[in-house]
Amino acid sequence: MIQPRSLQQRLTLFLILPVVLLLMIIGFAGFIYARNLLISQWQEASILKLQRAAHQVDMQLYRTKELIQIFNQTAGSRDNMIPYFWAVERLKRQEAVDHVHLTWENGQAASSNLSSDQVPPMGHIADGGFQWGNDRHFLMRRFHSARIRQITPPRYDDAIDHETVSLISDLNDEKGQPVGRLEVVLDFDVLIKNIRATGWWQSNEAFLVGNTGKILTGTVKNKYGNLSDSNDFLKRETLKALVSKPSGTLLGKGHPPEEVSGFYRLQEAPWSLVMIAPGKEILAPIIRFRLYYSIVGAGFILLIVVLIRVVTGRTVIAIKKVSEAAENVANGNYGRPLLVKTRDEVGELTRSFNSMVHQLKERMQMKAAMNLAMEVQQSLLPQKMPEVDKLDIAARSIYCDETGGDFYDFLEICCQDSNQIGIVVGDVSGHGIPSALLMATVRGFLRSRVTQPGSVAEIITDVNRLVTRDTGETGQFLTLFYAVFNPDEKTICWVRAGHDPALFYNPISNRFIEFDGVGMAVGLDGNFEYRENSFVGLKKGQILLIGTDGIWETQNMTGEMFGKRRLKAIIRREANTSSEKILQSIKDALEEFRGERKQEDDITLVVIKVTD
Repeated sequence: MIQPRSLQQRLTLFLILPVVLLLMIIGFAGFIYARNLLISQWQEASILKLQRAAHQVDMQLYRTKELIQIFNQTAGSRDNMIPYFWAVERLKRQEAVDHVHLTWENGQAASSNLSSDQVPPMGHIADGGFQWGNDRHFLMRRFHSARIRQITPPRYDDAIDHETVSLISDLNDEKGQPVGRLEVVLDFDVLIKNIRATGWWQSNEAFLVGNTGKILTGTVKNKYGNLSDSNDFLKRETLKALVSKPSGTLLGKGHPPEEVSGFYRLQEAPWSLVMIAPGKEILAPIIRFRLYYSIVGAGFILLIVVLIRVVTGRTVIAIKKVSEAAENVANGNYGRPLLVKTRDEVGELTRSFNSMVHQLKERMQMKAAMNLAMEVQQSLLPQKMPEVDKLDIAARSIYCDETGGDFYDFLEICCQDSNQIGIVVGDVSGHGIPSALLMATVRGFLRSRVTQPGSVAEIITDVNRLVTRDTGETGQFLTLFYAVFNPDEKTICWVRAGHDPALFYNPISNRFIEFDGVGMAVGLDGNFEYRENSFVGLKKGQILLIGTDGIWETQNMTGEMFGKRRLKAIIRREANTSSEKILQSIKDALEEFRGERKQEDDITLVVIKVTD
């Protein structure tokens, strides 16, 4: 799959290109529709022109046929010969009529139906008028069933030196026997002279074609013959069409077609008017439309693309500026706020970015302060383990935030000549700066108080009274476990101020003892007096573990707690190792148990092992 590397490429690929393709498809569909509509209108107009041209021929033939009908209907009237003579004279005076032949059957031919005194002589109508012959009585005879029997194809007449067309009408008597024939000879050039003046006849090729495809006449000389014999595909298809339909148009091969054709069947003669013309000339308006449509369409698409590109370009530039500013912020260079130029989503993004940078700057300053506070708090913790005879000590505090409320400390006992050390582990409620401040305060009170004489219980009681004065309005408190080791006398004295009992392990008996005792959390009641607890009989290999609840309350991904059972198992397993090794094993086990879950509470652990 294509993966755009920039927003501009994404916009081009997924916005501009689809819009261009869609516009091209719509434009092409619109062009096809408009072109088909124009071609349909052109076809209708072409057929109308062909119809008008054919109508000129039909009217010439129709007027001639009408006069022949009048002649047939009035001939032989004994009462009035005027309509007969009028019809004959009108026939002779028709524009396209060259001459009229009226031929009667001879006596031999008519002997079966005419008496000898009724056989008429031959007569004809020529330029000089009607010639009666020797007997005028044949005009008094009626004849019936007269009709146009044939319209002959154009033929060359030597007498008049041009092509003619004949309309032949049979004359029958009352019994249906033929008595004569009327032939009206039409000048073919005069008959189609109006067609020659039309726009169609001025094209490259135009023909008058019979029903079989024979070319009767045309504009191209010496190309007469039959459309079916032509090698031209369009002519053959035109012949097929005019046999089945009275009119129509056809397009040749190519775009635009090399040639187009149109045909229209005459009503008064078995002929069809056929036109064949160059497609580029006949369809010139459509071709021009295609050119103009393509130019305008391409310009329209280009304009839309340019507009989209300009709008998206501005958006991309604005977003790129935000991106560059974000990269500068990531490098620690906050710079000046970006200029908001619009009120749209991009402007809102810029405003949000400026606000974010301002808040981020404040948070970075706060983080710097937190880091400083963390360094200060870390500096308050012992930097190295104390060296005490007969004791191996290891301690560690792990905070879940930059600063925390857990702490441990090693205190020198005042006014004592023996080898003693005070160890305190505290857990302030909550996390963060407030807990760290209270931790520092309690540490200061403790360090100050142990320099004065007093028992373990008296020291914690005095510290509680001082702390309560500061926490009375805040509701803060802390738990403490304070113990004093005297390795020489093999004793431990301790006070439990609301803290979890320390775990004492005797590897000889493989048993755990909890160093508990009655005591309230520091900072709740300033009048509370704490009680001292003691253990006598320390032996080599015994282990005391003082920790905060963050150890056994550590949870894994399923919400299960680490618990004290696992903690005791580690102590048993590592009992023969150093206190540092025991502490590190507990820390590793906690991390493995927690997995990907975030540490939720501070962890402080002090391990003291009796070495002698």
